[in-house]
Order: sequence, then C-alpha cells, then structure tokens
Amino acid sequence: MEEVALQLEEREVTGKAVKHLRKEGLVPAVIHDHGKDSVIVMGQYGEIVKAFQRAGKHHPVSVKAGKKQYMTLIKSVDFDPKKHQLRHVVFNAVKANEKVTAEIPVHIVFDEGNDASPAERAGLVVLNQLEAVEVEAIPRELPDALTFNGEKLVEVGDQATVADLIVPSGVTIKTDPAHPVATVFEPSALAAANDAAGGTADDEATADGSAEGEAEAGSGEAGESEAKADGEKSAEVK
Repeated sequence: MEEVALQLEEREVTGKAVKHLRKEGLVPAVIHDHGKDSVIVMGQYGEIVKAFQRAGKHHPVSVKAGKKQYMTLIKSVDFDPKKHQLRHVVFNAVKANEKVTAEIPVHIVFDEGNDASPAERAGLVVLNQLEAVEVEAIPRELPDALTFNGEKLVEVGDQATVADLIVPSGVTIKTDPAHPVATVFEPSALAAANDAAGGTADDEATADGSAEGEAEAGSGEAGESEAKADGEKSAEVK
C-alpha cells in the first residue's frame, strides 16, 4: 500500500465546544507522542475518513500537524452510533524502527476458481469466529491482512485456527495460536444452538455492533477529555 498522508491543524477548542467544529466539517483528534504532552488537532472530515478507510488501525499514517511531522497509527475512532459519522480520532505516534502492536484483519482465501470452501460447496455452514488478530512488527512491516486457506474446511468439525494463518517475515502474532478462526457446522446443528441461546447469529452480530458503538463513543469522550487536560497542561506551562 502507498503511504497514507494526512494534513492536520493544531486546535485550541476542547471539551464540549468541539461540537461547533463538527458543524463546520472538522473532526477533532489527538496525537499521543511517547510520553510527551499530547497534541490536540483537527482536520477536514472527508480527508480523515479517507485516511481511516485506507489505513484502518494497522497501517502507518504520516501526519503533519503544524510544522511537525509524525508517523502514527490510528489507535481508536469514535463514530456517532445513530448518524454513523466520525466524531473523534486518537493517533499514536510511533518510531520507524521500533516494534508496535496492531490489530490485523483476518481473511479467508480459496484455490483459484473457487469462491467458497469445500464445506460450503457441500451445503455446510462455516462460522467465522475471529475478525482480527494482534500482531507485533515495525510499522513498515505491518501487513494489511492475514489469510488462511479455506480449502481445509471440508467436513463438520473441521476448524482453522490462528496457527493456520500465513504470516510474513518480521511479523509476530500475539493472539493465542489455538484460537479458532473458522469452524464447520451442520446447518441444523447451528440453528438448534441459536434457538437454545435464544437468538440467531444475526441477532448476536447486531448486539455486538451496538456494544461496539457504545464502546467507541466512550473512547471518544475519554479522548476528548484527555485532549482537554493536555491543552490545559500546555497552557499552564506557557
């Protein structure tokens, strides 16, 4: 992937007053920099969304804030749970030659000409159980995704684990290698399990999404409070 670059501006507005920035098409953000005072910044909504869509939380973002340049990773984002609009971003400054941890998406791949596993082609169900893993690497060696071969999923009970992921050189997976990534089930057995649990896989996914939305909102408020505190700290120093 080509370099993801982002131009931000330093800001003075903190706390609840940032709602006025959002009305002007700006997104408040903060850069945490190796134990130094955090840098409170803002940027154009469209540019920040584009950078997040390209980089996620695993690809370095070159951020210019004022006259300073930072290599960063996006630590967290806060989306409005109703409008699904980006409200706040937290960046972590990183060093080019120091290892960092990041969450990397997990994707299933198949042999050429196939678009499903042998189990799915036979009418069985493959339940994906892990969307991302935690890895450690220097920023430039962080992969965009890790994959596993879905052709090994053939019969009921077949399972792919973290140990089956194809890992490039320089990358260390921190997630338990025995953690399941995908498992094959008989459709009737999966339906019975959902009924016994009082819901369906779709219901659970919806519930998880709501929980994630609330968690992100909380992280955004925490980030803004932290940014405000940093701003006040800087003011006292001056």
